[in-house]
Amino acid sequence: MLELQRHADYSLRNIWLYFCHLLQVFAFGSVPLKTYLPDGDIDLTILSHQNTEEGMAEGVSDILQGHEHDPKFDVKNVQYIEAQVKIVKCLVNDISVDISFNQMAGLSALCFLERVDQILGNDHILKRSIILIKAWCFYESRILGAYHGLISTYALEILVVHIFNLFHSSLSGPLSVLYKFLDYYSSFDWDNHGVCINGVFKISSLPDIVVVVPAENGSRLLLGPDFYNYCKETFAIPVKELDSGRHDFVVKHINIVDPLKDSNNLGRSVSRGMRFIQ
Repeated sequence: MLELQRHADYSLRNIWLYFCHLLQVFAFGSVPLKTYLPDGDIDLTILSHQNTEEGMAEGVSDILQGHEHDPKFDVKNVQYIEAQVKIVKCLVNDISVDISFNQMAGLSALCFLERVDQILGNDHILKRSIILIKAWCFYESRILGAYHGLISTYALEILVVHIFNLFHSSLSGPLSVLYKFLDYYSSFDWDNHGVCINGVFKISSLPDIVVVVPAENGSRLLLGPDFYNYCKETFAIPVKELDSGRHDFVVKHINIVDPLKDSNNLGRSVSRGMRFIQ
């Protein structure tokens, strides 16, 4: 792990040398949260003027491709993913790096998870539990990886926060969190219900999110409505309206509400062929 951290820090510094003149570059995801796995990647976003994402992506891709044979930076396998969200992918010191542009959602999620970790305390029990559960999901059950029609890392993290919120009084360490995670979600009724951080909601109630709190926990949520509203007001990023259409929660095979944006289904990456933790 320490070796990976050293490589990650070195890679981040190299990328920063490329792009520091472009305004601001931020890391988000598992590396700054310190919940990465040995096979994880580094996520960066470059913040620039709005509506310049395509030009920025093309420019960054050209710069990196021009240094693919430069031994000083060890950059290779540069790819420009020209999708709705522009991404430049590459390897730096054999570590995968994903570069996005003006993507604030990842930074908001990082701030939210850091705040929850501070509240839970107990020697960063949230982060330690996320590492353990990510390792199980990636190496044992093979259900982690949004690019492959599996669950995304952020969705998994919210599922873990959901467990803490409902069952915090019985969780003493990462192993007990893993046990509760497997026991709880292995029998979860995904066909009729979805997950948000403060309870279970009925899919039939959408577009309203009607939360049903498990009876064994009653109303004693660790992260109550006041905290939920505080995070939405503090960390959520205003949505840039691309059109005048509605932005309702879209029902998928598993349904997980983004705590910072009610209309965002974090389970949208999961394909029909995957049955979550069963």
